[in-house]
Parts: sequence; structure tokens; C-alpha cells
Amino acid sequence: MTPSPSPATPGLTWLNSAQESEARAALLGVCAARAWAGALLEGRPYATPERLLAANDAAMAELTAVDLDEAMAGHPPIGRPRPGDPSSAREQRGMAGASEALKAEMLELNLAYQERFGHVFLICATGLSGEQMRDAARSRIGNSPEEEREIVRTELTKINRIRLTSLAKAARPAQAARPAQTGAPSGPAGPGEKASEHER
Repeated sequence: MTPSPSPATPGLTWLNSAQESEARAALLGVCAARAWAGALLEGRPYATPERLLAANDAAMAELTAVDLDEAMAGHPPIGRPRPGDPSSAREQRGMAGASEALKAEMLELNLAYQERFGHVFLICATGLSGEQMRDAARSRIGNSPEEEREIVRTELTKINRIRLTSLAKAARPAQAARPAQTGAPSGPAGPGEKASEHER
């Protein structure tokens, strides 16, 4: 018998018992890769947040190049968080207070990176300063496409872990509070955060 999640993780309780369509919408708000969301749905119920995070790690390791492209499509470029998406705004907070010169340099690096690799520069930006994000973009632009693909997989795994932890603690996951939207989904709001506030 699977133990019930702790009362401190009401979002995990909701995820375990929600209708498949609602749970899928919430998971796609964390990561836009449909294969990833499907794998986590199949793993329900999760007794603890740690088991949910382990399922994330396992699912991310199995994603194909096409799946990773789908996941990256749900993320805006660094320095340009999606309007109305609290997740990307919160995660990119280190760039919000950057100088105009640094923002302009990051824009140029984003464009050069995207031209080289065909997708946005993606990094787990939580806790990083604007300078750290810029330095990472500078260092990674010289990687081979194969090397960069695996770095992106690692960064997505870390982003998903942060967002899943937020979902597990949330009293009411944001995707459960509003109809599913077309286009790249937004992620779950943190505890006490309104869906209109911005984090995914």
C-alpha cells in the first residue's frame, strides 16, 4: 500500500488524485515535453516529493532530441521572461536588475547561440546573477551540438525539479485553477501565489 503524502505537500495529494487531463495540464506547465508528462502520469501515485523528483530524473534521461526540442519550446529566452508567466520571471530574477549593457550583451549572445544550435539558450537560472548567466552563455557557445544537447537535458532536469517541488507544495496548482491554454503552457504557481502573478 502506497503511503499518503504529507499534509505539507497538498499539491502532491492533488496530483495523485486529479483527473488525468487536469494532471497532464499541470505537468505540461512544468515541462512542455509530452513524453515526459506521460511518463510522470504513468508513475502516479507518488508517496513523497522525492519519488516524484526521481521520476522526473528518469523520464528526462529517456527523452529523445525531438522531446527535448518540445521541452525547450516552453521556455522563453534568458532576459525576456514571458509576460504573465510568474515562473520564468521568478527564475530569471537575476537578469531583471542587470544593467542595460548586460541585457544587450545577453540578447546578442542569445541570438548567436540560437543561430548556432537552433534553439534558445537554456539554463537553470534560479539563484544566478545576470553576469553568471552571461558567462555560461559565453562558455557554452563553443560546445558541439551533441555536448550542448546533454547540458540542456541536465539544465531542464534541474528546472523541472524546482517546479515540481513548487507544485507539490502548492495548495492549488495553477493549471487546476484555470482552463488549459494553447501554445507553450505555464507552470504551477507557488504556495499562496495567484495564477495571474507569474511563475509558471
